[in-house]
Amino acid sequence: MSTAALAMNPFSLMMEPELVLQTMERSQQLRRLRRHKLRPLDKPLIPYTSEALAARAAYDAAIDAEDFEDNAESYLN
Repeated sequence: MSTAALAMNPFSLMMEPELVLQTMERSQQLRRLRRHKLRPLDKPLIPYTSEALAARAAYDAAIDAEDFEDNAESYLN
């Protein structure tokens, strides 16, 4: 297979990591891509208020205090 055919075949590129890097360096499409910094998805975009944090803590405490084993018996019978 010629080098051009290898560069166009994604399966052969998986077997040749050096060829992948060379192909990426020569790629005009990759050079035209815009580069920008992405923010992590785990950061909230809108900051939580103290009331929202207190409500969430109260909800978590209520769930933690609930006895699920006793409730499970009532659902099964």
